[in-house]
Amino acid sequence: MSENLDKSNINEEGKSKSNDSEQGLEDAVEGSDEALQKIKSGSPSTQRLQRPHSSPPRFVTVEELLETAKGVTNMTIAHEIVINGDFRIKPVELPEDSLEKKVKDIVHKAFWDCLSVQLCEDPPTYDQAIKLVGEIKETLLSFLLPGHTRLRNQITEVLDLDLIKQEAENGALDISKLAEFIIGMMGTLCAPVRDEEVKKLKDIKEIVPLFRAIFSVLDLMKVDMANFAVSSIRPHLMQQSVEYERKQFQEFLEKHPNSLDFVTQWLEEAADDLMNQKYRNALPAVGEASGSGDSPRPDPVAVQNYAYLKLLKWDHLHRPFPETVLMDHSRFQEFQLQLEQLTVLGAVLLVTFSMAAPGISSRADFAEKLKMIVKILLTDMHLPSFHLEDALTTVGEKVCLEVSSCLSLCGFSPLTTDKEAVLKGQIQAMASPDNPIRRIVDSRILTFLETYLVSSHQKPLPTAPGGLGPVQTELEEVAINFVRLVNYNKMVFSPYYDAILIRDVCWVTWSEVILIKFRLKDKSSKVSLEGDESSSEV
Repeated sequence: MSENLDKSNINEEGKSKSNDSEQGLEDAVEGSDEALQKIKSGSPSTQRLQRPHSSPPRFVTVEELLETAKGVTNMTIAHEIVINGDFRIKPVELPEDSLEKKVKDIVHKAFWDCLSVQLCEDPPTYDQAIKLVGEIKETLLSFLLPGHTRLRNQITEVLDLDLIKQEAENGALDISKLAEFIIGMMGTLCAPVRDEEVKKLKDIKEIVPLFRAIFSVLDLMKVDMANFAVSSIRPHLMQQSVEYERKQFQEFLEKHPNSLDFVTQWLEEAADDLMNQKYRNALPAVGEASGSGDSPRPDPVAVQNYAYLKLLKWDHLHRPFPETVLMDHSRFQEFQLQLEQLTVLGAVLLVTFSMAAPGISSRADFAEKLKMIVKILLTDMHLPSFHLEDALTTVGEKVCLEVSSCLSLCGFSPLTTDKEAVLKGQIQAMASPDNPIRRIVDSRILTFLETYLVSSHQKPLPTAPGGLGPVQTELEEVAINFVRLVNYNKMVFSPYYDAILIRDVCWVTWSEVILIKFRLKDKSSKVSLEGDESSSEV
């Protein structure tokens, strides 16, 4: 197939096809046998598989929207727990001037005032207080593990509500004694970080403020217990999260059949870039297999790797993010910002060490010191208020000062005025993304990431390209996190990528389509290719 094939011609050809039969993934592959037969029979060109028509828009009910939102929320939480090792549940803190907080404060004040009135009666009324003791009892029991039999028995015996009611009726109830037991049990069950809060409870003598403080600390303990549960289930959740996220996304896809449109466009662009060599100056070239005829044929795995690298150059303001990586949108943005900073940092260090004497450029302590100085000056590079030109002016001044100082300490002549002017000018020129040195560093960084992505399961791992030695530690840290995120995304959504690549993007040989069909049959997920009208088991 010619690499200059017009996509509009493909769409017109697709419109001429019959839509009467329902096709799933396997039908789409089998339906491509005619096109693949041309390869087998020596046809001079191949045809892209037809792209199905988008399903017409349909109205949805509020219940469907709520159910969909719940499914997406659950999938997002599970994804965060697995991907983010620092994931923590935090207590809800309402803004001071918010209506919700004002209503909450009013309701709570009314409740505690009512309790205070009941306890001040003669004789006191303990109905509301006993209900609170019951809630505290249930909360303490929820903190226990299955093996905490002794503690469970203690809580059940001391906080026996029937016995407490009888004591209250007979005027023998000692609320202070119950509160003392509750505080002691809280001290036994709480995390070390809550010891100070529990200790402060012992200094409160009035019953109503004490109960109010007890519930406040119990809320914090609930958050601690939830975070403990998250850390405990994370290893087990990782084993199930791939299937769970894929299932949740499939359910979402069945209700919103057009939810792979941006993914399809993303993969198509990656394949076109590989074939046309359109962005080889901005992104590293990845492996391609030679196809029949004069046109190169992109490898499906190479297309996916290249597509992930394109996310590091994404225009987030003007282009929608692909659906299958949307949950990690902020992470890819963070990678992009980190790499932009590393590119400028690496370029500055490269020109600096090129002009400095070999004696100081090879000193690890000086290289590390200079890197930290430049890195600190570029710390706020991601902020909209940051002006790179002004920052690089300061960087040039500081770098020249440090280089001259190190040259003097090593017995060399300091930089001349002309050399300082040249070095400052080269550093200042790094503000332009089209600067040749900055482009070279950028290309080498992306080449390193692509190589790291390909060899992530092999040892030894690739070394940093020439000139990036000073930033190798930072680069490897970004590469490890990037590859981990990409590999997890592949595990979850590879059936969808395979289906799109077979159907729309990649040209496959007769033997390859058989291998891909077997690969897809091994995946226990369901992929919809024809919107509402067809789906197939993968």
